[in-house]
Amino acid sequence: MKLIFAQGNPEPDYALSRHNVGFLILNTLATMHSAKWANKTKFNALIAEITINNEKVILAKPNTFYNETGASARKLIDFYKINPETDFLVLHDDLALPFGTVRIRPQGGDAGNNGIKSINTHVEHNYTRIKIGISNNEERTDDAAFVLAKFNNSELSKLIEKIIPQAVKLVVQFVDGSLEHTSYKNLE
Repeated sequence: MKLIFAQGNPEPDYALSRHNVGFLILNTLATMHSAKWANKTKFNALIAEITINNEKVILAKPNTFYNETGASARKLIDFYKINPETDFLVLHDDLALPFGTVRIRPQGGDAGNNGIKSINTHVEHNYTRIKIGISNNEERTDDAAFVLAKFNNSELSKLIEKIIPQAVKLVVQFVDGSLEHTSYKNLE
């Protein structure tokens, strides 16, 4: 069994925000597998169950806000008896990566990402992450406002056409055990 855990904010106003790119990827996977989301309050998350190549996969979108997702991750890991090193994948945005970049990492620190900081507080640091670059050339003075802002129409088109399909392929590779820790650039 694998647990695919996305970082994001649960409020509808954030649905197409940069911080919710992980939720967008999981929504695509759930739709592809005709899975329905169920609110599981004991996990503080929406859960969908799918099967990829005969492997049961739990998709999880925490109901907590982005910076407080670690407790939800811990509850899911404990309940489903998930080994974080081999069976736990986190999908999240990365402000330090240019838009159109997807990077896979097997472990590491939070690099200033408060959601990852929360997960690292509740789960050991050795779990796989797929980071989706969200930075663009816009000047900004407030990173918090930027990550909570919606993707513009051009970015949204590129997400739908190239970035999300690539991320879905990487999730399948993670489930199969064939995911390589590398970067994909210029997917836009």
